[in-house]
Amino acid sequence: MEQTLDPEKLRAAMRAWSAGVSVVTSVHESQQSGATVNSFTTISLEPSLLTVTLQKTSRTHDLISKSRIFGLTMLSAEQAHLADLFAGKTAAEDRFAGLQTETLVTGAPLIVGGLAWLDCRVVETFDAVSSTLFIAETLAAQTMNGRMPLVYHNREYWSLCKT
Repeated sequence: MEQTLDPEKLRAAMRAWSAGVSVVTSVHESQQSGATVNSFTTISLEPSLLTVTLQKTSRTHDLISKSRIFGLTMLSAEQAHLADLFAGKTAAEDRFAGLQTETLVTGAPLIVGGLAWLDCRVVETFDAVSSTLFIAETLAAQTMNGRMPLVYHNREYWSLCKT
């Protein structure tokens, strides 16, 4: 695919988009991995389908491809450090060390303290050059009330305030 737009111009434009921050996690043969994402999309409520895209070079991509499952934790405003950890901005041999997790249906780890959890099974994948678009059925969902979301805008984390 021929590149027609300067990647830096696209990055600059995308910095204007504010988004919630989530961590996608998976497990396969007792190996766990997770990656920070600020984009996933619900594509259908019945059946309950969503999409997430991951770089093919990531360990989380590899585990999801093998296990065909993933968990998604929507991070709360208090969890910016976890967003950095799972984005690789904080050095850690084991990103899950000392981290409290739970599971719902698939066994994918879900991070305690998040706003909501989605437990998913991959039903379809699409090659997207250097990434894979995973379409997954949401098998279970759980929300934790009373917390504010972690928001990412222009390379910084923000908190919401109600007007």
